[in-house]
Amino acid sequence: MQNKKEVINQGKGERFNLGVDGILKFDNRVCIPSNIELKKMIFEEAHKSKMSIHPGTTKMYQDLKRLFWWPGMKKEIAQYVSSCLTVKKLK
Repeated sequence: MQNKKEVINQGKGERFNLGVDGILKFDNRVCIPSNIELKKMIFEEAHKSKMSIHPGTTKMYQDLKRLFWWPGMKKEIAQYVSSCLTVKKLK
């Protein structure tokens, strides 16, 4: 298996780039690894933020997709929001 720098340099990941800080990005969004705990921290911060206060799936996805990217992101956000007790009570 090739490392991420080799894939980028060979043109196989033209929408991916490796920043000078070593962070892999997709269309200038930070690529998040398949790490459940990291994603959970991102979800909790975005969903309980004082700025957005329990956004629905669409709003939360729109907010997060400006900064982050990972495969299946929209589906995982929908699953997280649907499991929120506060959102369930509001419906």
